[in-house]
Parts: sequence; C-alpha cells; structure tokens
Amino acid sequence: MAKQKQIYECQACGYQSPKWMGKCLNCGEWDSFVELNKFEIASQNTKSTPSKIIPIDEIKEDEIERFSSGIDEFDRVLGGGIVPGSLVLIGGSPGVGKSTLMLKIASTLNKKVLYVAGEESPGQIKLRANRLNAHNKNLFLFPEIILENIAKEIKNYELIIIDSIQTIYSEKITSAPGSVSQVREVTFELMRLAKELKIPIFIIGHITKEGSIAGPRVLEHMVDTVLYFEGDASREIRILRGFKNRFGSTSEIGIFEMTKTGIDSAKNKTFFSKKSQIGSAITVIMEGSRALVIEVQALVAESYGNPKRSTTGYENNRLNMILALLEKKLNLPFNQYDVFVNITGGIKISEPAGDLAVIAAILSSFRDRAISKETVFIGEVSLVGDIRDVTSLDLRLKEAKNLGFSKAIVPSKPIENHIKTYVVNEVEKLIDWM
Repeated sequence: MAKQKQIYECQACGYQSPKWMGKCLNCGEWDSFVELNKFEIASQNTKSTPSKIIPIDEIKEDEIERFSSGIDEFDRVLGGGIVPGSLVLIGGSPGVGKSTLMLKIASTLNKKVLYVAGEESPGQIKLRANRLNAHNKNLFLFPEIILENIAKEIKNYELIIIDSIQTIYSEKITSAPGSVSQVREVTFELMRLAKELKIPIFIIGHITKEGSIAGPRVLEHMVDTVLYFEGDASREIRILRGFKNRFGSTSEIGIFEMTKTGIDSAKNKTFFSKKSQIGSAITVIMEGSRALVIEVQALVAESYGNPKRSTTGYENNRLNMILALLEKKLNLPFNQYDVFVNITGGIKISEPAGDLAVIAAILSSFRDRAISKETVFIGEVSLVGDIRDVTSLDLRLKEAKNLGFSKAIVPSKPIENHIKTYVVNEVEKLIDWM
C-alpha cells in the first residue's frame, strides 16, 4: 500500500512544502506550518472536466440586476445596489461599526435575512438591535460557526450576513479558524452557494494593525467586492470605501455618522467651519463622482530643536515637499519652525488638489493672518513651484457655490462661471493675493 503524501502549509501566506519547516521561506513567519489532512490534499488534487473554449464574439453580456439596501450611501459604494449572487467582504478595525452597519441594513431590507453570529451572543446582538430599532420580522439570527450547518440554512433566505469570517470553520479541515486552509475552504463554499442560489452574501472581516484584512490575501482575491469601513473611534464620521468591485467603480465613498441610536447616512454633513480663523483654509476634493468641501488646518510654531512635521489626513511626505518648496521659492525659514497639518472631520486627502489650501493654511498661520471664509483654494502644486490644473474643476466650484462660497483661487479659468475666480498659476503669486 502506497504511503500517503505529506503536505505542510504555512498558515500565514499559504506556502506549501513536502516537509515541516520552522521558518516559512516565502513570508518569513516562524512556526506557522501545519500538516494538511487527506481531505484537504484531495480537495486540492481534484481533477475537473475542462470547460469549452468560446469565441468572445459569441459570448452574451450578463445583465446585472440590483436591489436597494435601503441606505443610499451604501448603494453608492456598491455601484447602485446589491447584486444577487455577489460575495461582498467588508473589512475594518474592531469597533469601527461593521456589525452595526450590517445590522442596520438587514433591518431596512424587505427581504428574508439570515444574520450568522460567530462572535457575539444573541443577547449582545439584541441590545444593538434595540439601539438601532432593528425590529424586522424578516431578520433571523443564527449563532453558528460551523460551515456545514450554515450551508444547510442558506437556501431558505434571500440575503446572508457572516459575522465574522475569522470565526467560521469547516469540520473537514483540521486547522484553526482564520487559518489559510479554513478561510480558503469557507470562502470557496460561500462563493459557490452565492452563485448557485443567486443569494448575496456579506462577509465581515477584521483588519490588522498594518491596515489589511486579517488572514490570507486569498480572501480578497476570491470575493466579488471588497469594502473598507474607516474611521476613528473617537470621531462620529465613518467612511465606507471600495477597493475592489466587479460590478461597479471603486472610486466612490459612502459617508456615515455614528450616533447614540446607531449609524446613519451623512451625505449632507459639512466638514468645515464658516468662521474665519488663523491657519484655516478651505478646499474641494473629489471622491469618485462626489465633491467634498473640507477644511485644512495648519499650525506653525517656533521650534526648539529639531523641527517637527506632523499630519492627520494628509500625506506627511507631501507636506515635507511643500515646505521645502516654500523655503526655496519664498525664502521662508521653515527649518526653524514646527509645522502641523490636520484635515477636519476625519477625512483623508488622497489627491493633490488640496495642495494649494495646505499652503494657504500654512502661510496664514505663519503670518498670523486669517483667510476669508468666502474663499476656496483648489490646485496641485508641483516641485518647480507652479500650480497645475485638477480634474472636475467645474463640479468642484459648483459644490462650493451651493455651500455659500463666493470666491475661488484656481490654476485656470473654469468653463462655467459658478463663482468669482482668481487665477494663480505660481506659488509666488499666492503670496501677493494673501
């Protein structure tokens, strides 16, 4: 009788070896190899019938049907609504509000929803449901962590929520929940059921300190959509951002607000103050098709030693570049000052259109002179000192006008005259305007 082949797998990255190793050659993790059992090896060696090759001209496009989640901000990030048969992963740090968001959605849907609770007790979830007023007769709670038991119940419901993927395990796999083998097996089975039964399944997953989904990267590759729920636990604002979406764009964001009664859409939330203050400037950034008017705050203080540079919501390397540019072009001695930049409301600027507002806020703090709150600053600043055009300028100015702003400092004239504009194409000219 032939000896059974042995395979060991790293539980950190999925690397496989015919023998046990103390350190993984692929990811460098120590003591992470676990021997696969005969069922796991057999599932990887299963032979399948090859599919038929089809000319692309003969393939018909799939018509994507959607239904609303009942929350506009959530639908926006998904690309217009929930797609039947989709597998959606929602990641976020512990306590950010992932379970609260999904329970809120489950309570607003006019569909039969199964909430699989792998982490919290039914009593804990009931307390959250009372706070959210999530008393929907079509919402059912299933405290279960065994995949095979969950699979038996899925066909009886119209939407499934798994909370969380790190707690679910298959009895066929000997490794611990959250390991590579378990996550791969559980996710593959959930994906098969979602496609076969045309039932949307939402998976909740925690993120690590590095900001990635806890567990193997294979989880993100297998699902249809990956959403990240971001926010500081000390602030009310939460941002839902798409990082992968097979049924829509990944550039949209959803804005939510945590309240005493749960979580609500915050599409009309403002991220600026209309009061003129020293070290404050307003800009307009784009998040997908949405224009957001936000406030940039800067503090310039005399340094006693090595000058400090610190940012919140803005890239620190870009701040260093801007300060070097101001020293070079304007002969300002920022090497003798501490500089701190903050983007209000917990928003993060991921595009360069806010550069001009950052410079305006820094100069305002340095000169101890307040900027008019009727003005917005829009423009990208280059290393050579010129201010360059940004995309969707007309859309940004239209949003600024809707919120009561009357002036804009921009790198070029817009196509439409929404508000009064002043063209500034070099950093030196910004000094003259201020």
